[in-house]
Amino acid sequence: MVGDQATVLVVDDSRTKRYLLVSWLTRAGFAVREAETGTEALERVATEPIDLVVLDVRLPDLSGFDVCERIKADHPAMPVIHVSAHAVDVVDRAQGLTRGADAYLAEPIEPEELVATAHAVLRYYQARQRAELLAERLTVLADTTVAVHAAPNFARLLEAAAAGAADIFKSPAAVIAETFDGDCLAGIAAGPGAKPTIVPWVVDDTGVPTGATVRVNDPAEWGLVSWPAGDTVTVAAARLREDRAPLYVVVPSATQTARTPVLVQLAQAVASAVEAQRSFDEEHRIAVTLQRSLLPQRLPEVAGLDLAVRYEPASAQTEVGGDFYELVMLDGHLLVAIGDVAGHSLHAATVMAELRHAVRAYAVEGHQPGVILDRLNELMRTLLRNELATLCILLLHPPSGRIRLASAGHLPALVSVDGRVDFVQQSAPLLGVRAERPDDLEFVLPAGATLVLYTDGLIERRDATIDEGMAALAACAARVDDDLDRFCHRLLVELAPPEIHDDVAVVAVRRRR
Repeated sequence: MVGDQATVLVVDDSRTKRYLLVSWLTRAGFAVREAETGTEALERVATEPIDLVVLDVRLPDLSGFDVCERIKADHPAMPVIHVSAHAVDVVDRAQGLTRGADAYLAEPIEPEELVATAHAVLRYYQARQRAELLAERLTVLADTTVAVHAAPNFARLLEAAAAGAADIFKSPAAVIAETFDGDCLAGIAAGPGAKPTIVPWVVDDTGVPTGATVRVNDPAEWGLVSWPAGDTVTVAAARLREDRAPLYVVVPSATQTARTPVLVQLAQAVASAVEAQRSFDEEHRIAVTLQRSLLPQRLPEVAGLDLAVRYEPASAQTEVGGDFYELVMLDGHLLVAIGDVAGHSLHAATVMAELRHAVRAYAVEGHQPGVILDRLNELMRTLLRNELATLCILLLHPPSGRIRLASAGHLPALVSVDGRVDFVQQSAPLLGVRAERPDDLEFVLPAGATLVLYTDGLIERRDATIDEGMAALAACAARVDDDLDRFCHRLLVELAPPEIHDDVAVVAVRRRR
């Protein structure tokens, strides 16, 4: 349909009859195309924008009933009106309507009857098309709403929103929003199925009220994608709070229906997800700040040793976790500890803080690692019942490299020297469990060797076993960078997933040659 003018295809092998039908329909305001045979009619329907077919029942090559059936098979929403110049009985009419025709007119046909019938079937099909379009768009809107609310971070949210808008309106689309940090970003998609991308974009929010508003703009004002030539863009703005920047959804105006209901719903749904993501980011930042405040603020400087640590909180977790580490010099020995309290919550962080301070207190009293673990275990079983934690503690004498180590269910320490990697294994029960514990391990860290302690977030994967994770760690740690901080960073980059699902703590101690 061009503008509001419907295009009608008149199919009849009679030149005279076809002339009359074309004349009546043209005077009524229709754009008319012609075909003499059923084959020609099928070809034109397949290649041209036809809104209605007026089809003779008897054609020289195909039955009009067969042509109608084939049209309906490929274009269910295209109306067909049968016309017949011959006497028609009830059986013929029934067959025509049963096989897909929307109306059946027999001669003598009055011009007013033909035109009225054409308008009637077009009204029905146009209403049906609008309903089907709305239903399709609402279905994709529902999927998009789920996707944006499930997005793990702000960038992925904007990507899902832009891709959803492009799929809903079958067009280019852009979604613009401001992050918690005040950065304005745009998610853009060149069309349905296109991979969305994120670009920086600045919008003047002056005068945008709270609530949902819609306006039409020149595409040049939103030069994010290649908009269709000769069209404007329709911009839906959703502002949930006066103190928040609005969210914008931009699509070509030709895609919109009256009152733009789906566009407004999409903008409001994405704005709600953006607000939730902003709150999530704010809470996550507070949580990470709290968690880091419970860890050592600086590393000791120890003659003959290089020290480095790396701690990364779970990227998709607003609550604080229970991973911790400790490095402190006591009576000529370096105390190194790393542990992991079960769970992710403020309570887990509280238990973590208690254990860390208890480790320091018992170490200051001069106890060996195994005794410290025994006392910690008694502390947990008395005051922190039903809590579990893994912990590895060692005392290192820097001049000689002698190490005394005790573990409570923690992953084995790793020693890397000259390309050779060994794990220091000690099978022992977790803290919080009543069970016999083995004697402390004693060994020497050779000059030039690097000792690595870590928590399970570094090597555990949903798609791999723990043995595969440890093998990957061994391969990665075979080469130790001259800069120990860079080495710890590389371990995280090469081993941890892009979105960290569990806290990761890494401690590296290298004995200089």
